[in-house]
Amino acid sequence: MKHRAILGSLLVAGLLALALPVQAAPSYKVMASFSVIGDLVRRIAGDDISVETIVPRGQDVHRWELTPPNVLAIEEADIVFYNGYGLEPWLRHVEAMADQRLRLKPVAERAQFETLPVTVGRLSGSIDPHLWMDPAGASAYVDVIARTLGEQYPEKRAVFEERAARTRESLALLSARLKERLEGIPQTNRVLYTSEAGMAYFARAFDFDYAAIWGSNSERLGSAFDMAVMSERLSDTRPPALFYESTTPWIHMDALSRESNIALAGPLYVDSLGDTDSPAYNYPGMLNYNAELLHRALGGARP
Repeated sequence: MKHRAILGSLLVAGLLALALPVQAAPSYKVMASFSVIGDLVRRIAGDDISVETIVPRGQDVHRWELTPPNVLAIEEADIVFYNGYGLEPWLRHVEAMADQRLRLKPVAERAQFETLPVTVGRLSGSIDPHLWMDPAGASAYVDVIARTLGEQYPEKRAVFEERAARTRESLALLSARLKERLEGIPQTNRVLYTSEAGMAYFARAFDFDYAAIWGSNSERLGSAFDMAVMSERLSDTRPPALFYESTTPWIHMDALSRESNIALAGPLYVDSLGDTDSPAYNYPGMLNYNAELLHRALGGARP
């Protein structure tokens, strides 16, 4: 009888537990607009939060169109981290589908970092959105990411802040290493000309004369006027090399290279990280790879 009473009590307790309303667990899922921001978010989120990227590696963040899998993933996310300043024209579709639960966070627009204007093309005069190309800009992104994650998941705020502090330290070391490596390029050779105007913050941080054919990949690429302007610049400056980017057609710089008899080098990684098996697979790897390419193409002194 005693055993039957115990079993009966357990059965009743189990039935009562099943009758209680089930509390939905938090999704702990965020999205990043493209691979560079995704890498920075993962450094702060760690294994505590699922992080997915909307624009795949190797694709142009400016010209992306949302896919059905993108839409499904966004509907399940708590936050979408994106750059802002017009980098992702397709973000208007995300804004249209967002409800009050989904947070949209433009990390560049919220970052405390001195911006530069676009100096060429249809978007001339607007804010250059490529702040992450300076490690100090990426560090400012980290501040926004850590603060936003801490607000969304307050129980993990201390962990996020600790990871953010470590990431800022590593980015400062990265900047110092890049500066030391790039100082090996003679001052007369520190000329950086690219297709899209995506390297201005890098050029400011590491002391390069900088110019590009067009302002953004979201506009018409390589118009006759833009090509003529760059051709005239090349005849005046004669840099050691020209550069193209991984998500940009190389044909425009190739044409200028042939016309001017100046070497063509690339790709530089700007709007996307490289494949997971490439040297540019993460943010530090991307900048290290770019620095080595510039060092080699512009005649840097080797140790």
